[in-house]
Amino acid sequence: MPSFDIVSEVDLVEVRNALDQCNKEVTNRYDFKGSDARVEQSEKVLTMYADAEFQIDQVKDILINKLAKRNVDVRCLEYGKLEKVSGNKVKQTVTVKVGVETELAKKIVRIIKDSKIKVQASIQGDTVRVTGAKRDNLQEVIALMRKEVTDFPLQYQNFRD
Repeated sequence: MPSFDIVSEVDLVEVRNALDQCNKEVTNRYDFKGSDARVEQSEKVLTMYADAEFQIDQVKDILINKLAKRNVDVRCLEYGKLEKVSGNKVKQTVTVKVGVETELAKKIVRIIKDSKIKVQASIQGDTVRVTGAKRDNLQEVIALMRKEVTDFPLQYQNFRD
């Protein structure tokens, strides 16, 4: 019985490399001279620090560009609130979302069932397993997912015949 998994993964090594490049550019840019603008990482949470709100926006733009150049999908980033730190300084957390959340997984299963394609979809942890009798049906599901789910990056792995 052919099957595949719908997952959402992010290469954290590439995120780290993009973060290093972003920090390097921020320290070298003229408009950031003398400021405390930087980005730090702990596990899957990035924290951006700057002296003002507009500088946070500039750091965010630099970070997004560096992530995009390293083929990290920026749709997996979830931005937190802007927080005031001592004095005029501000910080913002950015969470790197990994894995298909249960709400999105339920939406995926519902889309597959409503499409009337002869496959079964089941939620297994942070992945969605799709099984069917024919390979063509599974390829239809992949095409359907690419068309329907555009707000979150999905990968299709573990294709078995």
